Amino acid sequence: MITVINKHLLEGIYRPDKDSHKGQNGRLTIIGGSKLFHGASLWALKIASRIVDMVFYATVKDNKKLMEKLKSELYDFIGVSRNEIENYIEESDAVLIGPGLSRDIKNPKPQLKTQKLVEEEWEEDTYKITKHLLAKFPHKKWIIDAGSLQMMDIGWLKMLKQVIITPHKKEFERLFKTKLIKDPGLCEDRVFTLAKEYGCIIILKGRTDIVCSATQCVYNTTGNEGMTKGGTGDVLAGLVAALACKNDLFLAAVAGIYINGLAGDELYKKVGPYFNASDLCDQIPKTFWRLIRNRNQQKLRS
Repeated sequence: MITVINKHLLEGIYRPDKDSHKGQNGRLTIIGGSKLFHGASLWALKIASRIVDMVFYATVKDNKKLMEKLKSELYDFIGVSRNEIENYIEESDAVLIGPGLSRDIKNPKPQLKTQKLVEEEWEEDTYKITKHLLAKFPHKKWIIDAGSLQMMDIGWLKMLKQVIITPHKKEFERLFKTKLIKDPGLCEDRVFTLAKEYGCIIILKGRTDIVCSATQCVYNTTGNEGMTKGGTGDVLAGLVAALACKNDLFLAAVAGIYINGLAGDELYKKVGPYFNASDLCDQIPKTFWRLIRNRNQQKLRS
């Protein structure tokens, strides 16, 4: 019988030691952003910078205007140029790729192939950069989201040793070239089968989320209609990636989806569905800390 995620499944989650030093509590590289979707990177950066010690951020190609825009809104990351990405991946515990990356460059329409479009391809070629980096670092912990998830070839998953993908229903169906059945049990079976076949962890986002690895599946029922706002998926990706730095990938996926939804539920008690991704970023640390603090207090009493 499938398990519904609850706070007890988070008991093994990593908590920084009081004697730890900078860098010991996680280093994360995020590769994302584009001229159109710069906000996606900002939300992923915002939440990740509150969980891990260091967040390194790179756009697909050096984009001075985008970097300046992000730095004007957030100071808690290190901007990395494209030719330095691989060095920072080497020293990172996990890598998030995809939030805000361009999604329509792999197969541009021939009639629109103007010089301007050609230049934009080289600036934001999500397909090529995703393929190159996954192949170069197959043993890294990868979290693949949004643009990279939509542009990648499914076979790339099999070359990775540790990978989480974060599709919603349409992204899942496009990637795996299959239709999901509405029946929850049959849907779960399909997700589980594909997680085993491709050796990945799948977070299938929906009204009820399904998280499957090659050996187990769980449901998540936290969250509400306020989380249909743009950017909440980018917050989730940043949270899961940050947790993946110091935790087993399945635990990071389970904890991330649960905490993300629970923070949304706590906001709902205050303002109903009228909150956005930035509000969620602000709420998650409070929700996360409450869960960890309560767990530690219960241990002390037992």
